[in-house]
Amino acid sequence: MFICRRFVQFGLVSLVLAGCANTAPNNPMQTRLSAQPSSTLTPTRIGPAAPTPDVPAVPTLPADMRPEILSFAQQLANERNLPLEPIVQALSSAQYNPTVARLIAPAPPGKKIWRSWNTYRSRFVEPKRIKWGLEFWQENQALLNQAAQRYGVPASIIVSIIGVETLYGRNMGNFRVLDALRTLAFDYPDPNRPERAEMFRGQLADFLVLALNGNLSMEATGSFAGAIGMPQFMPGSIMRYAVDGDQDGRIALTQSVDDAVMSVGNFLVEHGWQRGLPVFVPVQLPADPSALATGGLTPTQTWQSLQAAGARLSPSTGPASWQERPLGVVDLVEEARGTVQYRTATPNFYALTQYNRSYFYATAVSDLASELEARMPR
Repeated sequence: MFICRRFVQFGLVSLVLAGCANTAPNNPMQTRLSAQPSSTLTPTRIGPAAPTPDVPAVPTLPADMRPEILSFAQQLANERNLPLEPIVQALSSAQYNPTVARLIAPAPPGKKIWRSWNTYRSRFVEPKRIKWGLEFWQENQALLNQAAQRYGVPASIIVSIIGVETLYGRNMGNFRVLDALRTLAFDYPDPNRPERAEMFRGQLADFLVLALNGNLSMEATGSFAGAIGMPQFMPGSIMRYAVDGDQDGRIALTQSVDDAVMSVGNFLVEHGWQRGLPVFVPVQLPADPSALATGGLTPTQTWQSLQAAGARLSPSTGPASWQERPLGVVDLVEEARGTVQYRTATPNFYALTQYNRSYFYATAVSDLASELEARMPR
């Protein structure tokens, strides 16, 4: 879902986490709201139509609060210029959720999870998602055209992401976000991954800031990883990249299709999407391109370096702008069979991996978008 290694791409966790846009700047405590251009910026609220009532302060700090949680609360209050008492009260109400911990826990030692691109693809590029995607596109065609014009992100890509994430709003998650983030921030089930707990502490901090400022409900629900709304934005992404698409003065990714569509477009552009580029390009790679698939989430090849390694254009393909851009070779594995499918990707593929850091995810989004594009009535 969200921040994960490239190879955590198959199994229950990767399927439930598919998406969860959560890439954030290096400073996780930054509080910029990305909505309208600065020249026209107006106060924008994120969340329900009515602000959440102020959380009453408590007269004293709870004596039974875990020291690391209290320290987190004090640091958050200091860094975000917030009163301490409401933060402590919110954290005191947060509950450990064993289901959240179980769903995100690594596989038991000795249990092999076979990565399968074909299996993963079949669960997202499938008839139900295509049917509902076409309906969603037709119902919101004007809005999607507007987003494509503004951001340069094709309508099919935006529709595909919302379909992969939540089945077009049908499955946005029913976990209390505060509980999920508290669980993952302070009781992450893999002690060998302290950086994951730290990442979730940053997300918890952003959620509390949004909630205490009346931009989200403290009772907001979402995925077991804390992602919210139709596009499954993590709190940090809501804070930094969400857009008031319908210009009603608030951002409501759960209720507003306009906000969800525009926010997806804005997120991708902020993470490197380039207008007019495809996701994959028609290249015939050499017989064994494994050495070209170096991994990572940035393209490391050029068209010249691929040609030097034996790559050629597919028949009837002429010069194109992508030949001047960085490229990468993507490997999509079938571990049980010992086979790999290779594709040549542009920077737009790597923009999709910032939504979910998985080659499987980004390729499934691209493939579903292609299926939708082919079937959309003209």
